[in-house]
Amino acid sequence: MTEQVTTGGTGTRWHLTGDWFDVCKCAIPCPCTFAQPPTYGDCEGVLVWHIREGSFGDVRLDDLNVLMLGSFVGNPWAGTHTEPYAAIFLDERADEQQRGALGAIFGGEAGGWPAEFGAMFHPEMRGMEIAPVHVEIDEDLATWRAEVPGRVTATAEALTGPTTPDGARVQVHNAPGAEVGPGQIATWGRATADRADAFGFSWERSGKSSKYFPFQWSGPDS
Repeated sequence: MTEQVTTGGTGTRWHLTGDWFDVCKCAIPCPCTFAQPPTYGDCEGVLVWHIREGSFGDVRLDDLNVLMLGSFVGNPWAGTHTEPYAAIFLDERADEQQRGALGAIFGGEAGGWPAEFGAMFHPEMRGMEIAPVHVEIDEDLATWRAEVPGRVTATAEALTGPTTPDGARVQVHNAPGAEVGPGQIATWGRATADRADAFGFSWERSGKSSKYFPFQWSGPDS
C-alpha cells in the first residue's frame, strides 16, 4: 500500500467533487470554521468525505467514502496547535487501485488542497483501516450521517431556530477556516450522535457542532 501511494501520486492528474461534513466537541458554531481556537481549547471529532464523482488518472473513484478521526489542541489555522492526531477509514468497496489512489490524494502525495491542509495540520497518524464506511446526505441538507459499524457514528441535523424560515439553511460564505479549502459555503448543523471507539480515540456525545461543505479538488498543483 505504501509503495503504491508513493509512486502512484507522482504527477498523476486527478479530480474529486463531493460532500464533506464533520461532527466535533465544539459548541455551535464551531470556531474552527472562523479560523479561531476551538471552544474548549482542544477539539476532537469525525470528518467525512463522500466522493460523488472523481478520478485519479484512469482510476474512477465515484461513490467512495473516506472517514477520519482527529484531535488537536490550539488553533491549526494560526499554526499554534499541538498534539495533532488522526486515523483513517477507507471504504471497503474500493479495489486495490482505488485504495492506492485515495491514499495518494488524502495522504497529500498527489498535491492539491489535501496536501496544503495536511502540511498545515501535520497530524501524527494512528493508523488506517479498510472498513465499511456508510454515508448518507439528504439532497436538501436536512440531515447528514456516517457510520463505521461498531467503531464510529456521526449524525447531524440542519441547524434551525425560531426565526429560521421553514426549509432554509443556516450558512456561512467565505469562511476563513474552511476545511475543504476556499470558495465553498458552510451549512451549519447540530450533531445528534457523535461516537468513536477506534485507534485510541474514544468519546460519546450529542448536541454539539456540525457543518457541511461541498468540495471540489484537483491536482497536482501546476
